[in-house]
Amino acid sequence: MASIPKIPLRRDGKMHIVIIGASAAGLSALEKLRKLDADCRITVISQDAARPYSRVLIPYYLSGKTGWDNLFIRDPNYFESLNCSHISGTVSGLEPQTKTLTLKGGQTVQYDRLLITTGSSPAKPPIAGIDGDNIHHMWTLKDIELLAPLYESARKMVVLGSGFVSLQAAWAGVQRGLEVTVIEILPRIMPLVLDHKASELLGARMKAKGVTLHLEAASRAIEHTANGSLLVHRASHKPIEADFMVVGTGVRPNVDFLTGSGIEMGRGILVNRRMETSLPDVYAAGDVAQGPTIFGPERTIHALWPTAVEMGAVAGENLAGKKNGYQGSLNMNVTQMFDLTVASMGKFQDGDGDEVWVDQALPQGSYLKIVLQDHTPIGGVAAGGSELVATLGILRPLIREKVRLRPGRCNLQSMWAQALARHHEAFAKTAG
Repeated sequence: MASIPKIPLRRDGKMHIVIIGASAAGLSALEKLRKLDADCRITVISQDAARPYSRVLIPYYLSGKTGWDNLFIRDPNYFESLNCSHISGTVSGLEPQTKTLTLKGGQTVQYDRLLITTGSSPAKPPIAGIDGDNIHHMWTLKDIELLAPLYESARKMVVLGSGFVSLQAAWAGVQRGLEVTVIEILPRIMPLVLDHKASELLGARMKAKGVTLHLEAASRAIEHTANGSLLVHRASHKPIEADFMVVGTGVRPNVDFLTGSGIEMGRGILVNRRMETSLPDVYAAGDVAQGPTIFGPERTIHALWPTAVEMGAVAGENLAGKKNGYQGSLNMNVTQMFDLTVASMGKFQDGDGDEVWVDQALPQGSYLKIVLQDHTPIGGVAAGGSELVATLGILRPLIREKVRLRPGRCNLQSMWAQALARHHEAFAKTAG
């Protein structure tokens, strides 16, 4: 790592900490930092002029289940209440030698310590015509403003992709009474989040709700007709007509502004357990950070709101001068759509040598699978009623603490009893 000179503290003698981004990770870091250090100077830079909002709530707004004001998760005077400056702008460059950020428009901001929580942005597949009118992502407040009139007045929509965001967009369309078609290039829906059985259950529920589902379907081109509608062309198939399209085919970390900074990158910004990057006094957290997991030294990106909150809190502690490490992320995806709750956690795709428990006592149409290695749970997947989320909640500490379970079919009471016993044993040792 290159030797970079330490820039003196600002003239007022106070540490100046800059946070880029104001979503889950940035807010978590800011609040933790301010609890630990009431005196340092803090500047938050975010692209949105409005106060912080939750991307998770966007589908509920589009479906008409919640109002505009409910999208915002902090008060209008949030930054002022934390004695924090806020700049609405986009960072275009980082110069670590002088600890200087450059914003689009030429403004510069210097820092003593920096946290990058710039998140991710939707990726567009290379399909002819995908940049035309009435084709949108479902990601930002600007996207909502463009999509809301279409959800209210259109008749047909096409959703490209079948991840969480895509299917939430489709479910919002169903609730608005639209004719919804989902196009997925792979053989099953939500392939990165659900196993085959859970995908089948969700797919069946979608079809029962009126969704037309095309699997193993590659879109070749999108034609924009004279009347403003779309025709989605596929090889050897009749074109699909729609009034508008929502594209949800994956995301990419927002790291373009770091080109030339020398920061070490993988798929995202590589961080250690303290959320430190390869640059001195520069930290990263959330969707942009590729960090440790509970399963070992390999670092990955878990682009999930809870993970971003956890990483942000650790980053906030270390920005304040602590030396605390992150236990590691454990992916957990949960959503309710098409009147079905689907969830997964950890390593839920079983492989050779894994032990698999399937709860045979559940009613038809419900499914719960737990995957173990050496009698130790490593993951699970569920589809059915909302109570199954509580089951995976029980599983979460067992995975984190590597609790060995008795062999046999899935017995939730046994799992819970063993978890409690493990906690009691640990508490007794601590008290002793």
